[in-house]
Amino acid sequence: MAGGWWAKAQVGGMLLALLGWVSSCVTTFVPLWKNLNLDLNELEVWNMGLWQVCITQEEGVVECQAHGSFLALPPELRISRLLMCLSNGLGLLGCLLAALGLEGWRTCEDKPGRKRRLLLAGGVTLGVAGITTLVPVSWVAYNTVLDFWDETVPDIVPRWEFGEATFLGWFAGAFLAAGGLLLACSARSTRTATPLAPACHQAPAARGLAGGQHPHPKNADLVI
Repeated sequence: MAGGWWAKAQVGGMLLALLGWVSSCVTTFVPLWKNLNLDLNELEVWNMGLWQVCITQEEGVVECQAHGSFLALPPELRISRLLMCLSNGLGLLGCLLAALGLEGWRTCEDKPGRKRRLLLAGGVTLGVAGITTLVPVSWVAYNTVLDFWDETVPDIVPRWEFGEATFLGWFAGAFLAAGGLLLACSARSTRTATPLAPACHQAPAARGLAGGQHPHPKNADLVI
C-alpha cells in the first residue's frame, strides 16, 4: 500500500514538474509580461516581454520589435532574462534526473541507492528551478505595482499593468516547486523503507525439516 502510494506521488510529481517546465518556457518567450492601454488610442494594446515589445491593433495585426540593447533595459528585465533561461535549463535537467530515478524506470534497477540519489537530485533541481522562476516574475510584478501607484507621475501618463505571462509564471514556479518537493519526499521515503527478506533464503536445517528429513549427527551412538 505504502509503495503504491509513493509510486503515485512520483508520477504526480513528474506531471507537475513537466507542466511547470513547459509553462516556464512559455513565460520566458511570450511578450505578455506587461500590458498598456492608451487612452488616446484605445484601439492599440501594447505588450512588453523580456525580448520584445508588441503592438496589437483592432484589426488583429500584431507588430513586434525587439529591445534595442540589453544594457539599456531596466535591471529587473535584464536579470529576469538570465534567471528565466537558468530556470528553463534547470527544469529540463531536473526532469531528466528524476525520470531516471523513478520506480517504473528500468535504469539502474540493480542499484536502488543510485536511483534514490537521482530522484532526490532531480527533485532538488526542480525546486531550485521553481525559485528561479518565481523570483523574476515577482520582481517585475512588484516594480509594475510601484510604477502604477507612483504619485510623482501625472495621471495622464499611461501605466503598465500585469500581463498574462505574470500569472502563468507564478503557476509555473509553483508547479516546479511542488513537483520537486513530491519527488524529493518520495526518494527519502524509499530510502527508509526496509525490504522484506525473500522466502527462498532459509537456513539449511529449516529446509531439511520442511522436506521431512532429520539431521543425523556424525558421532551418534547406535542403540541395540
